[in-house]
Amino acid sequence: MFILLTLGMEGMTASAQTLAQAKSWYGEGDYEKAKPVFARLVKSYPNNGNYNLWYGVCCLKTGDAVGAVPCLEKAVKRRTTGGQLYLGQAYNAVYRYEEAVETFEAYRADLVKRKRSTAEADSLLAVSRLGLSLLRGVEEVLVIDSFVVDKQQLLEAYRLSPESGTLAYGKDYFQEDGQEGILYENELGNRLYYSRLQEDSTLHIFTSNKMMDEWSPGKALPDNINEAGTNSNYPYMLSDGVTLYYASDGARSLGGYDIFVTRYNTNTDTYLTPENVGMPFNSPYNDYLYVIDEFNNLGWFASDRYQPEGKVCIYVFVPNTFKRVYNYEGMGQDRLISLARLDSIAATWGGDLGQVEAAKARLQAALHSTPTVGKPAYDFDFIIDDRHICHSLDDFRSADAKVRYRQYAQGNKNLEEQLRKLDALRLQYQQADKNGKNNLAAAILDLEQLTLRLMAEQKQAAIEIRKLEKQLQP
Repeated sequence: MFILLTLGMEGMTASAQTLAQAKSWYGEGDYEKAKPVFARLVKSYPNNGNYNLWYGVCCLKTGDAVGAVPCLEKAVKRRTTGGQLYLGQAYNAVYRYEEAVETFEAYRADLVKRKRSTAEADSLLAVSRLGLSLLRGVEEVLVIDSFVVDKQQLLEAYRLSPESGTLAYGKDYFQEDGQEGILYENELGNRLYYSRLQEDSTLHIFTSNKMMDEWSPGKALPDNINEAGTNSNYPYMLSDGVTLYYASDGARSLGGYDIFVTRYNTNTDTYLTPENVGMPFNSPYNDYLYVIDEFNNLGWFASDRYQPEGKVCIYVFVPNTFKRVYNYEGMGQDRLISLARLDSIAATWGGDLGQVEAAKARLQAALHSTPTVGKPAYDFDFIIDDRHICHSLDDFRSADAKVRYRQYAQGNKNLEEQLRKLDALRLQYQQADKNGKNNLAAAILDLEQLTLRLMAEQKQAAIEIRKLEKQLQP
């Protein structure tokens, strides 16, 4: 009896020592070491709030947000201090933004009652609200391929046509210190966009023009792009010389780097307020280097979502002529989240296998052959049926279809312009006061109705073009 009791006491002492060591690792941020200890404790004491909290945080900090959620939910149910803070973060990581908003609102209310600072809660709540807003507008985009590469070989994986310009590492291009980011040189070779290291160790984007044989001194882009205390990097300008994509890890990001788009006003030498490009391009992880190769009709972006340290996944997609979004209300939440996360690129195809195969062929040509300067690989992709795709006006057999396609292409440009105006109005509405919102509401409603009508007209026009062309197809 005495021997059994002694062994039991020794076991308890060893357990206490293990717990103490795990708590020490936890306090030092060494979650990987502490995690298995807390896992065993949760298994032995499943209703202990502190054990569930500590194990849930370890899961969250080591990339297992899914495993973190049930433990943190139990910690919150047990009213364990800190549970709401980490549960909200876990909800964010798994795209359960509605629940994240509710959790952070409750957490903030508790802080107010205790007269504690709400700064951290306010910041996290803003991210949750942004995530919920973006989840309600996930873009319906055709992603044709993805591949994982070493982050150090990131640029080598991007194979762009010469007509789309050149990407390079700033330090290699300039061969000097301080050029730590990515550089883009336009297709004419007379303008650069690049990132430069600042005194506070953040990266800001600069631009430079070629004057005869020399580059002008770098000019920093405005503060609405280079926000103080944040990184701005990975610039890419479309061939229109107006549309600039870049990545930033500022307050308007879901987490880490997010991809943004802005447009240059040549008349005023200013840039419009940048917009988050949304999901599925952005995620709670680092997403960046969004590039559109207009001449191969392919888009590229990089993300470290769900990747081990030092690796990055590159996604290749077909750029939309105008933005289309999934039906948030009419689609199951799990499926929408899966599409937003890009769990399966095949799920983005929607049965349009003809366009997928055509895009894959363009990608393979870009990956395995040396691009040459000259005529773009394709002017456009217009699918007639599973066997026939028109890539230029000369591909149309029907003269009537060719005329109708010219009108259709112009209609797409008009629709895209109206959608840009609508996006700008919606952004103004979000930032306006009550009177401003009242003034903008009617204009937004009118423009929404116009764009819906234009979309319907474009859809019908495409059907008519296909009918005309099929009459002459063999």
